[in-house]
Amino acid sequence: MRIGVVSDIHSNLTALVAVLDDMGAVDQLWCLGDFVGYGPWPNECIDLLRERGALAIAGNHDLAAIGTLSCEDFNGDAAIAARWTADQLSPSSRSYLESLRPIGEVEGVTLAHGTPREPVWEYMLSASTAAAGFDAIDTDLCLVGHTHIPSLFVESESGVPEVSYMPGGATSPSAPLQRIVNPGSVGQPRDRDPRAAYLVYDTDAKELAWRRVEYDIDKVQKRMRELGLPAFLTERLAYGV
Repeated sequence: MRIGVVSDIHSNLTALVAVLDDMGAVDQLWCLGDFVGYGPWPNECIDLLRERGALAIAGNHDLAAIGTLSCEDFNGDAAIAARWTADQLSPSSRSYLESLRPIGEVEGVTLAHGTPREPVWEYMLSASTAAAGFDAIDTDLCLVGHTHIPSLFVESESGVPEVSYMPGGATSPSAPLQRIVNPGSVGQPRDRDPRAAYLVYDTDAKELAWRRVEYDIDKVQKRMRELGLPAFLTERLAYGV
C-alpha cells in the first residue's frame, strides 16, 4: 500500500495542491495536524484534505483555532494569525477540527503531532526526546510533525537513537528497529529549503521516501499581504525558516 503523509499545511493551499499533484495516486492520505494557522486559506485546506479522504490528527494550531488552546500560548505573530484563523473558520471546518485528537494509531503506525510522549507541544528534535518517544509507543513506526523539519530517528542498541535530517529524495528502507519520522512541512518549511515537503510510505517494503516540490510562493505572499497577516510569517516562506 502506498500512503502519502503530509503535515503542517498551515492554510497554504497553493503548497498543498502542489504536493498532492506531485504525490499522485495513493491508497491512503494521512495528515499529522496543523491544517491551519499562519496562512491565508484555512477552510480551503481543510476542505481539500477532507475531499481526499485524509485520515488526520490535530495540531496545536488547529486546537488554538477552535479555542481548545489559548492564543496566549503562541508568540505574537502566531497569535495574530491564530485569532484571524479562528474568525475565518466555517461551521463545517470548526466541527471537523473539533472531531480530531493530537495522537492516534492507524495501520499499526502511531501518529502524533508533536511527540508520542506529549503530542501537542513537544518538539522531536533530539536523541533524548526520541528515546522518550520510543518508550511511549508500541508500534515499530511513529510519524510526527510540529518541527517543520524532515527528519528520521532510529532506535539503537546503545539506547541513544540515531538522528538524521532528511533531504528531498532520501529514503529509509525497512529496518528491524523502531523509527520516528517527520515528513517536514507542506506550508511553512523551516529547514532552509522553501519547497513544500511530504513523505510517501510504502507499507509492503516498509520504505519511507522524503519528497520536495516547488510551488508559487509569490502568490501565497501576495494573498497574505492583502489580508494583513504578519509580515514575518509572509516573508519567511521564501527562505524556508
